[in-house]
Amino acid sequence: MPKPDYTALEFPAPPDDRPYVIVNMVMSVDGKTVVEGTEQGLGSPVDQRLMRELRVHADIVLNGAETLRVSGSSSRLGDPILESIRAARGREGLPIAATITASANLPLDRIFFTAPDFDAVVYVARGAPADSVRALRATGRQVVLLPKRNDLAAMLRHMRGELGASLLLCEGGPTLNAGLFAIDAVDELFITIGPRIVGGRDTLTPVEGERAFTRRTMKQLELVSAVPNEATGELYCRYRVRR
Repeated sequence: MPKPDYTALEFPAPPDDRPYVIVNMVMSVDGKTVVEGTEQGLGSPVDQRLMRELRVHADIVLNGAETLRVSGSSSRLGDPILESIRAARGREGLPIAATITASANLPLDRIFFTAPDFDAVVYVARGAPADSVRALRATGRQVVLLPKRNDLAAMLRHMRGELGASLLLCEGGPTLNAGLFAIDAVDELFITIGPRIVGGRDTLTPVEGERAFTRRTMKQLELVSAVPNEATGELYCRYRVRR
């Protein structure tokens, strides 16, 4: 079954003030990332495998709070072979899992908080309810309060400076993706296009936000690779952001 080997990818060194940031998403042919409120059903097992192959390279796997609430969130690789590839490259254990939230209202029974096999960090907007922040800290996960302004940039600086992260894999959601693109912090975008039509006026796309980019500010990408899979009908694309 044709598919790219994402375990063999190479990435440039990160900037001094943040990790190298890659975003990975799956979408339908009409550009939708959810069906009935979740991404489940859009991608095949091959797409799921590629997602985990990207995690082999990551120091941190980031999901937005809504993604954690709806689909759960972890940094597991799900395959001893992938774990052995990671270990052979000198990377001990699993990537750190991370999420970012404005409200600090998260489901504390999810494996993000309860799993013993990976570390996790929660980035919280300053001004979130104190009781909710205390509940997060009580799980034993690291909680980092962010400034009201430039919160994503502050999160990336913490990841690079305090956690030593060289590569960040962001797996959505669309609002978080938009925020990272807006501060010019995305370096590469991986998109699996599934052979499905979802439709809907308000159905989410890979990059959402209150304001659209303009002709002057919209991000320009260059295609690095595009691999079709006739068996699944999927197309696996890798783009690099032009700067």
